[in-house]
Amino acid sequence: MILKKIDFKWKVESKKWKVELRQRCLLFTVYCLLFAFSTSCGIYSFKGATLSPDIKSVTIVNFTMFTAGGPANLALQFNEKMKEYYQRNTSLALLPSNGDMQLEGTITAYEVTPTAPTANDQAAFNRLTITIQVKFTNNKDEEKNFDQSFSFFKDFPQNQTLSQVESRLIPVILDQLVQDIFNKSAGDW
Repeated sequence: MILKKIDFKWKVESKKWKVELRQRCLLFTVYCLLFAFSTSCGIYSFKGATLSPDIKSVTIVNFTMFTAGGPANLALQFNEKMKEYYQRNTSLALLPSNGDMQLEGTITAYEVTPTAPTANDQAAFNRLTITIQVKFTNNKDEEKNFDQSFSFFKDFPQNQTLSQVESRLIPVILDQLVQDIFNKSAGDW
């Protein structure tokens, strides 16, 4: 008889504990949802971008080559990477003209320079640098407009020619330039 009382009491307390645990889990879930909804109102953000909700579109005018060096399709590669990055990381519509935001510019430098000199007065590495001049226009907030130069480089060993490493280095450099321009225009950094 005593054993049955203890067993019954344990079952009752166990049920109370389970109910209390469920209530706490439900309450925690509600708090998490409220927090998520309260932080997503107003200005929205995605992958580091902070844009006003009234910005719905972007126009990326084809960038042009204003330098003698580099492959003939360098501007085309950059344009496609820029458009793809905006489409992948924002919900903005990509318009051919009259977007709420507009990016345009030129590739102003494609240079190979020696770096890291050695004892033999030769460079241990060469550096490929690409510079892009970007004009950004925010038609909803003129204070965010800028006209700025962006540059990035990658080094390669002196015993390799530019033609040997170009196809590997250019995509890396362009990816970084696209990210820097995106952060400045959409991330407001």
